[in-house]
Amino acid sequence: MFSTVRHACFASIALLLITSTGQAGQTCRDSILSSTPDDRFDVNSDGTVSDTATGLMWKRCAEGQAGTDCTGSHTNYTWQKALEHAQQTSFANYDDWRLPNINELQSIIEQRCFFPAINLTVFPNTTTYTWSASTYATYSRNAWHVDFKVGHVSPRSKKNSLAVRLVRGGQ
Repeated sequence: MFSTVRHACFASIALLLITSTGQAGQTCRDSILSSTPDDRFDVNSDGTVSDTATGLMWKRCAEGQAGTDCTGSHTNYTWQKALEHAQQTSFANYDDWRLPNINELQSIIEQRCFFPAINLTVFPNTTTYTWSASTYATYSRNAWHVDFKVGHVSPRSKKNSLAVRLVRGGQ
């Protein structure tokens, strides 16, 4: 698991770079090796993505988005509603979708990019806070989430409404 401190430092540096350069849109540092290279993933024609490194299958789009380029707006859910939604979801002939744990969700953060910190070829139109299934041990009213804008991982109140990206397999 990547350390939260590392992500906080990266997020701070990312914000400084954006502020100082005035760039908009995704920024990637070519001098840093990609943590989620295109060849690690198989983008399937049914709207799913297979991760050859982890064995996980992801929905390519966040819930509420559709199509090969994940158009539309994502749907926000409270943490409990996100868990319930995952259990009720049937997609691409699979009915075992679930919310990823924090380690799984962190595995798709692209370490060399920000705004957003994800491989946009594999997961297009991703820019927001996304729930994991992992409860924050120190305070059980919170759960872990990833801010894909900058790749930051932190806890948040389960009452907040965030985006959801479903996964299957693994655990």
